[in-house]
Amino acid sequence: MAGKKKIPMRQCTGCGGMKEKKSLIRVLKTDEGEILIDATGKKNGRGAYLCFSSECLEKAIRTKGLERSLKCSVPEEVYEQLREEMAKLETR
Repeated sequence: MAGKKKIPMRQCTGCGGMKEKKSLIRVLKTDEGEILIDATGKKNGRGAYLCFSSECLEKAIRTKGLERSLKCSVPEEVYEQLREEMAKLETR
């Protein structure tokens, strides 16, 4: 009997919804303390996930969801980078 492959689920830090890992953006905090967007989803470090919507990003900024998930303060430059990334993704 062939079993079904388990699909990894992650929680969006903005809306709090559980979604498939592939359908979310991963924001990563490396061991050096650098915060960046992990396109591959495989880099080492502490990750937080966001839906592909600007509403979820703004809610995560307002409620400090990313800061709680990454356990550090997130600089404004990272938020700007995320906003630019969301704008590119939403225009597709």
